[in-house]
Amino acid sequence: TQDIESTRWKDLDPLLLRPGNIVGPGFEPGEEVKEILHNYIHVLVIGAGGLGCELLKDLALSGFKKIDVIDMDTIDVSNLNRQFLFRMCDVGKSKAIVAAERVMARVAGAQVTPHFCRIEDKPPEWYQDFHIIVLGLDSLEARSWINGVVCSFLEYDDEGHAVQETMKPMVDGGTEGFKGHARVILPGLTPCFHCTLWLFPPQTTFPLCTLAETPRSSAHCIEWAHLIHWGAVRHGETFDADNPEHMKWVYEQALVRADMFNIPGVTLQHTQGVVKNIIPAIPSTNAIVAAACVLETLKMATMCSTGMSNYTMYVGTSGIYTHTVAYEKDSECMVCSAGVPIQAEDSANLQQVLDLLIDKFSSKLEKPSISYQGRNLYMRGIFEEETKHNLSLPMKELMDGASSGVCIVNDKKLQGPLRVRIILKSAMEE
Repeated sequence: TQDIESTRWKDLDPLLLRPGNIVGPGFEPGEEVKEILHNYIHVLVIGAGGLGCELLKDLALSGFKKIDVIDMDTIDVSNLNRQFLFRMCDVGKSKAIVAAERVMARVAGAQVTPHFCRIEDKPPEWYQDFHIIVLGLDSLEARSWINGVVCSFLEYDDEGHAVQETMKPMVDGGTEGFKGHARVILPGLTPCFHCTLWLFPPQTTFPLCTLAETPRSSAHCIEWAHLIHWGAVRHGETFDADNPEHMKWVYEQALVRADMFNIPGVTLQHTQGVVKNIIPAIPSTNAIVAAACVLETLKMATMCSTGMSNYTMYVGTSGIYTHTVAYEKDSECMVCSAGVPIQAEDSANLQQVLDLLIDKFSSKLEKPSISYQGRNLYMRGIFEEETKHNLSLPMKELMDGASSGVCIVNDKKLQGPLRVRIILKSAMEE
């Protein structure tokens, strides 16, 4: 058994046991690097679907032995054509639990801990326990949430530079049919997810008048049943896309609608795809993107090679095409920057500064709390009585006489703390 263990990772030896010309900063080849990879580096995989299954398999076979996986979904029959860790007997079971069991059964020594829950169910500090977080998500909302959590760990020094020890690296993968991407996110150093939201195209929507009066496609009929007819017939009942009875009802109503207008193509599978905005998954795309993500994770963990800089796209619709782009960090990103600049008059009090913040971030702030250098300036809730007297005090006084300073803003509508750099200027300077 010992001989098998000593030879099973021989494919890693050329990467980890010898120097090279393209190694990362601080790389020192040797057995100690392998020991760190096997027994120290703790990786979290978010998502155990098509991409997540590939990620778990690749990580375990690349020498990562401490892995956690979190997913709230259960296995459906439709998953079995591409989520290869699952079998027919697993239908209805937790994806995270079954995936963990299958990987541990296949790769001796790998310890995969499953979590069958929503990512929001875990407290933010739970995510600090991991060295690297790898994303296999299919939702912009989930990506935005975990991005906000990870960026909330960031601390900056007095010169506005991110403190390296507070960076929580993430590797993000995504697939859409024959297209996919892999990216490396080092909060505070590279663009975070929020910095490059423009990369994601808006979801397809249809005018309600078209749905109600002149449907021209099967998707129009399905969305009519989903968005219009459901509320008219089953008013007061919330539609649940994960409820089979609800989905079947929408399918049946859409089918009747399609027959009225002689529109073909309404099926239960198509109904699920339209309502859930599901794009057909291609197993080969998942495998290619997962391989790129795990390679970057291995680079981060061992520094055996320089990392990606910082976004790679893959297109397999016609041949194979990849392209790597070094996107730039948004210096005024409200999630990961050292502080979004907010200018106020030199004589402004705290209440006036809060009003400026609410005006600038009207969609993000409703009842903000604010602190400066760890000191609560104004807090909602149980500490409001203790801090509301500060609202009338000059901001300059609250910042110890400084003309500029970074304040931390929190609000129940935010996914993480908002950093703002308050800049106080006199009327003459403006």
